[in-house]
Formats: sequence, structure tokens, C-alpha cells
Amino acid sequence: MTVVNGAADGPTLWVTGGVHGDEATGVAVAQDVAAATAPLAGDLAGAVVVVPVVNPAGLRRNERTSYYGGDDPNRHFPDTERDASRPPETQERIDTRLFEALTDSADLLVDCHTAQVGSMPFTIRDRVLYGAERTEAAAEALAEDLDRLASALGLPVLTEYPAAEYVEQSLQRSTAGAALNTAGIPAITAELGGHSVVEATARAAGVAGVCAAAVEFGLLEAVPAGVGAAGDGVPAAPVDYPVRRFVGPRVESAGLVRHRVAVGDAVEAGDVVAEVVTPHGAVTETVESDHDGYVIGRAEGLATYEGTAVVSMAVRDDGDLVVPRDPDDE
Repeated sequence: MTVVNGAADGPTLWVTGGVHGDEATGVAVAQDVAAATAPLAGDLAGAVVVVPVVNPAGLRRNERTSYYGGDDPNRHFPDTERDASRPPETQERIDTRLFEALTDSADLLVDCHTAQVGSMPFTIRDRVLYGAERTEAAAEALAEDLDRLASALGLPVLTEYPAAEYVEQSLQRSTAGAALNTAGIPAITAELGGHSVVEATARAAGVAGVCAAAVEFGLLEAVPAGVGAAGDGVPAAPVDYPVRRFVGPRVESAGLVRHRVAVGDAVEAGDVVAEVVTPHGAVTETVESDHDGYVIGRAEGLATYEGTAVVSMAVRDDGDLVVPRDPDDE
């Protein structure tokens, strides 16, 4: 890790990358944020803490997972409202140690990731949960800083899945989800293009966004020289309503997929986003969007099977950012 200590007091911004070992641009953004802020330590109010490779075991194999287990290493951070009867295994112990270091000092967190090949950069803003560990009023106050942080990056902002699905997928145990909903630290996930190679435009946008967040929260008076403006080179959201993350629609038959939409395209419910064809090219299924929204990424590969999602979307979100952890409490 790299620690840049400022000459004056101020908040501590953590920047993490590489929790998935094949997400190269996130690693580069974290490295370049350290390089951009280190020469400015004398003008920095607070500190910047950078962990470029959270998952070196995955990086060594250029794979999403580590060799400590075959599941997602970004679903093992602590959750104080989760009851567990089994002792923690290796990956959970690693995540807990990082989480303890983070919560000892962090006031803000930007966790750098990438998505599907060809995807557009965007920011994920987690739902802020309240319940046994946090009152609704405290969650509302936390959400204000979360919204400031997400907006500062200059990327299109997607809110996470609805609360029930969010918890079902253990996203409250992701790096950003645990920092936010267990530790109460404003934390966002920056999805910076496609995986496996460093994408130059997404890298530059990520560095500019993190530096803009440092300005927003008073660590820096201005973005460092040579760093562009937040959002430069990144497609803007093609819709003006709030959106959330959605994976789908999904196909109902096996075959070969032909996409009918591009990343960044706005769609309405009922629009065709893909077709499924036989090996000889005959159309067997037309896949329509279930929602209004826009395409943020397309599924990789030609073959598709029943239940496979063909695109990832930002879809219209009529829900609240601050929600009870238990839907029965609404």
C-alpha cells in the first residue's frame, strides 16, 4: 500500500483496486492516484491511502477469484447483522484484516473495478440500509455524503439493486458495501470499462474522478496538474431519470446470441435487445427489454443458454436510496 500524508489535518481517502484479479484498469487507477497525489503532500489536508491490488492471488492468475476459494472474494467483508455458525475461512480472514485497517482510518472509500468487455464506465452507489445497526436518520445523513462522493466522480451513477436483492447477493459484504453499511463510511464502486487490459480512457476518467472527489471533500484545493476533468471522455447517461443496476433480460432458449443494441443505447420496455439464432442462423427467440433504461454492457461470448443474461442495464429506479434492511420494516 501507499500512504500519502498531508501537511494539514483532513479526511482520509482510501482508494482500492484489484479485488478481482483480472480487473486491470482499477489497479492502474489506484496506482496513478498515488502518483498524482504524492508530489502534493505539502498541499494535502488529510491523507490518501492506496491499495492497488487487494487480491494478489487473483492477479497472479489473471482471474476474478483467488486461489483461496472459488467464490467471489468481494463478498466476504464483515457484516455485523449476519449470524454465522461456521468459523471464517481464508478469504474471509483476509478481507476482515483489510476491513479492520480501512475502518481504523478511512473517512471515504473509492473501490475501483471493471465490468464486461466493452462496457461503459459508471459509478455504483449502494443502498444505505437502516435497522438494528443504524437509525433511519443516521442513514439519511450518511446518504448525503454518499451522494456527494458518487456525483464527484463525474461518471453516470447507478444505484444498486433493491434492498432484498442487494442482501440476497451479499453485496453488503463487498468492499464498498461493508464500508458503507457496516462501518458507516461513504464508499462507492467505480466500474471503469472492461476487464483484463488497462483501458486508457477509463483509466484517465478514474484518476480524474478520484482527484475530483478529493477536492470535493477538502483534501485538495484543485485537481493536480496533468489530470483531466472528471467525466472527460466518458459517455453521459442518455436518460434523465434515476437508474439502478439490472442484469438482463435473460434468454429462454439455448443458441447463438446476436446483439441488437450497443453500449450506451437508451431502450424502452419492449424494445428488442438481442436475438437467439441456431448454428445455421435461423432466429429462434427475440429478446425484449423488461425495463426502460440504457445498456451499460453486453454479455461476452457467442453461445447462450437458458437463463443467461444478454446485457447489463441501468434501468428506471423508483425506489429510495435509504431503505430498511428488512423489507418487512417498511
